[in-house]
Amino acid sequence: CGPDDDLEELKEEVADFESVLNGFTKEAAGVYVKSSTLGSLEALLSFLSDMKIPVFEVGIGEVHVKDVKKASIMRDKKRPEYAVIMAFDVKVNNEAKKQAEKDDVQIMTADIIYHLFDKFTKYMEQINEKTKEKKAAEAIFPVILQMNKEHIFRQKDPILVGCTIMGGQLRVGTPLCIPEKDNMVIGRVTGIEKDKKPVKMGKRGEQVCVKIEQNTAQSHITYGRHFDYKNTLYSLITRDSIDTLKENFKSEMAKEDWELVIGLKQIFKIT
Repeated sequence: CGPDDDLEELKEEVADFESVLNGFTKEAAGVYVKSSTLGSLEALLSFLSDMKIPVFEVGIGEVHVKDVKKASIMRDKKRPEYAVIMAFDVKVNNEAKKQAEKDDVQIMTADIIYHLFDKFTKYMEQINEKTKEKKAAEAIFPVILQMNKEHIFRQKDPILVGCTIMGGQLRVGTPLCIPEKDNMVIGRVTGIEKDKKPVKMGKRGEQVCVKIEQNTAQSHITYGRHFDYKNTLYSLITRDSIDTLKENFKSEMAKEDWELVIGLKQIFKIT
């Protein structure tokens, strides 16, 4: 067994590695995968592809510091959620663990593919919840409200009115306007009550009491003088708020909510 044999063996390993990667596309943003063997790497890549989990880089063997540094590139790319090493049936040396802590890189280890997937799924759910919390103020859900003339409890800031939700979903924080009055914004929803109990949201068909608070520029606007029950209230959506719903709140939007967004885009001339 001489140097030539070693070289041939190395060539075969490289050829095998390339054959595993044949047909596999590395993504600009994705996780870093390390596996113990070519066979297990192939199985893992196939599984991750089926699960729609993007992969940025792959490797065989123990997780080292250089792997952690490579995975941390995702932070520079403004995709910190993918600063992850999925280590399948391999060891992680102590220096790599210390580097991961320093660089805020998640190292997930398992010797069963499904366990690795479960860990990543749970991790992404936590990331998505944190993102939702940060983006909540930017998310304006589509809603149309019809005020009930028999339930006008307070006519000036904070305005208190009973409403029927004609379409969409009403959320605390929603800015309300009247399109027929040049999109006059009357204030922002700061409270919702249903059956005399506070709720976080209301849906189409429900009767709710809505508390609307105003800023300094809106405080002169009062019920009766500037608008009344004959005016319909709409959530003032924007291009940015629509994009936020698409990116972070898609699971909370029903088909009819998206249909309402399309209608509101026409009303507010959003392209």
